[in-house]
Amino acid sequence: MTHDLVAALRPLLLAEASAEAHAAGTEPGDLEQAVWLRLLERLDTDGPPPDPPGWLRRAVRSEARRSRRTTRRERPYEHEPAADTDRHDPEHLALMAARRRALREAVRRLPGRCPRLVEALLSPRDPTYREIAGELGISQGSLGPERSRCLGCLRRLLTPEVAAREARG
Repeated sequence: MTHDLVAALRPLLLAEASAEAHAAGTEPGDLEQAVWLRLLERLDTDGPPPDPPGWLRRAVRSEARRSRRTTRRERPYEHEPAADTDRHDPEHLALMAARRRALREAVRRLPGRCPRLVEALLSPRDPTYREIAGELGISQGSLGPERSRCLGCLRRLLTPEVAAREARG
């Protein structure tokens, strides 16, 4: 039954994800993967939806909204001063070491295979998604959504340590 449901919904999901992805600032494949995961979670808990096409359309739009919210909240990393004199300053070196230590400690506290995934992303050898997926034993298509979940967990772990810069009021 699950296979029939997936086969019936696949063309609709491809079309809906392609239509919504650009406006959400994400890739259609990432949006598709997120909706498939949501469907599997639903099948485990509540069974198949009564109106699968309607459920799928709502799920795609919901995932697109979530992606837009995430994109809006993310801020680019502000690089440290580039002046060579600042880079060798003992205070600067101590702050950078403390930041790296806090990041590594937070990565170790992540659930599941997130620590291995984030370590691979932080690796100085800069592996490709294909190499990371091979190391972790997961499909390359699952890597983007899993990375997003892991980085969301990491962001929540670091929030108390790094004050979020948000507009208030």
